[in-house]
Parts: sequence; C-alpha cells; structure tokens
Amino acid sequence: MKRTFQIVLAVAWMLIPLLTQAQGNLIDAPLPHSKGQSVSPSFEGWYANPNGSFSLVFGYFNRNYEQDLSLSIGPNNQFEPGPADRGQPTYFHPRRHTGVFAVEVPADFGNQQLNWRLTAGGESIAIPGHLRPEWEITALEEITSGNTPPVVKFSNNGNSAQGPLGVASPLITTRTGTTAELTIWSSDDGVKKSRAAGQAARTGLVLSKYRGPGDIEIEDATPRLVDGMASTTATFSEPGDYTLRVLAWDDSGGQGPIMAGGFFCCWTNAFIEVKVE
Repeated sequence: MKRTFQIVLAVAWMLIPLLTQAQGNLIDAPLPHSKGQSVSPSFEGWYANPNGSFSLVFGYFNRNYEQDLSLSIGPNNQFEPGPADRGQPTYFHPRRHTGVFAVEVPADFGNQQLNWRLTAGGESIAIPGHLRPEWEITALEEITSGNTPPVVKFSNNGNSAQGPLGVASPLITTRTGTTAELTIWSSDDGVKKSRAAGQAARTGLVLSKYRGPGDIEIEDATPRLVDGMASTTATFSEPGDYTLRVLAWDDSGGQGPIMAGGFFCCWTNAFIEVKVE
C-alpha cells in the first residue's frame, strides 16, 4: 500500500509542470461582437439534378451579432475560377445561414471545384465547392420519410422548382417609395416528420433581402398561404437592382430567414427580381 502511494505521489509531481504549462497555454473563448467581424462562406454539400447536372449548395456565417454586411460582387465577394458572379447573395444577415443558394455545374464537372471567397472585417476566407462522394446530400427527398421540398412558382402557370437551386421570378419594375406587389404560389406533398405524428403537416414562406443597394421594407415577411398562394408588398429606399430570397419550408420546420429546420431536406429557395427606378 505504501509503495502504491509513493508511485501515485511521484506521478502527481511529474504532472505538475505539464499542468502548469497547459494552463499557461489556455486561450479565452472569443467574445461576441455586434459588428466589425468577418463572414465565412460555407459549403453544405451537393446533389444530382434530374437533368444530369449537379447543384453545389452554399450558405454563410456572419460572425456579427447585429451588423448586416453588404459585399458587392468583386474582390470582396467572388467565385474562383470565374465568372465571379454565380448568383450568391451580396447582403449578409447576422449569424449562421444554411442552404441559402446553389450553383448548378455540368454533368462533366468531375474533380473540379468552385471556391467562394468573402472578404470582410479584415479577413479573406474561401471555401471550395466540389463533388466528393462523402459530401452528397439528399436535398430533393428525405430518405427516412419520403418527404420532398415544396414546389414554388411566381404565377399560376409559371415555371416551378423544388430544392435549394430554386426558381427566379420574372422581373418586377417599380419606383422608390412605391409599393410593389409580391405574389408567390407554393404547394407541398404534406408528408410529415415522424415527430409530428397526429399533427397537421406544416408549410410556410419567409422573405428576406438577398441583394440590392438600399433598404427593403417588407410588409409581411412571413405571408400566409391561402389555397396555395401568398401575397405581400415591399418598398425600396433607393433605385437599383434588387433580389429578395423566398424560403419555402415544410414540416422540416421554419426558422426565420435561415434554412428550414432540416439540414439536408426539405426546403426550396426562390428569388424575386426587382428593378427600382
């Protein structure tokens, strides 16, 4: 017993210098900042499109807790190799936003990659998009339930889409200070998550600023769907070209302007194009 105690004591004395050194190397957790921080692009994964092409899905993390960032297409917001503009946002809401947009690449994309680079808060950060097998996501159907994303279109007989790649509206033209009418059609398969057993399937829309030089005032950013159609209005503070993102979510769950609660499925992006004169 005495011998065992001596061994334990010796080991303890040997560990003291190591523990002291470890304490000296401790780094405090970063403090939250309301503004002045960087924004990181994120690659969420890829999925195959019915036409044989592929969609690379991206999001971002704005480290600021309060500051929205505007990064125009160019050195501070670009894809490499070009073209620099691949439909990415130029307006970044605070904190983490997943599955915000997708870039379609051809069937023969192979081992190539697209790098999205963002520069803000004194940091330039790039992330590669690629087709590595381990990054494949099931964005068009949830395997466990068979749930598929909502269908979105901008007219009763217009083009429709499902999933992160989404669909763009016909161009809307308006003037500063004038109210622009926004109408979205959306339908869903009604498949429920297992956790929602006994409850009605949920679906909804969320609108947010995606691009544009000025402020956008949206009358109702979460307009209610009635018989598959929802309407709201928007006004714009300055002339220029704007884009609003529409997030259509289903029983995966809605979380404001970020992606629906399911990480891989099931939500649909749609984009409203507006020219303000």
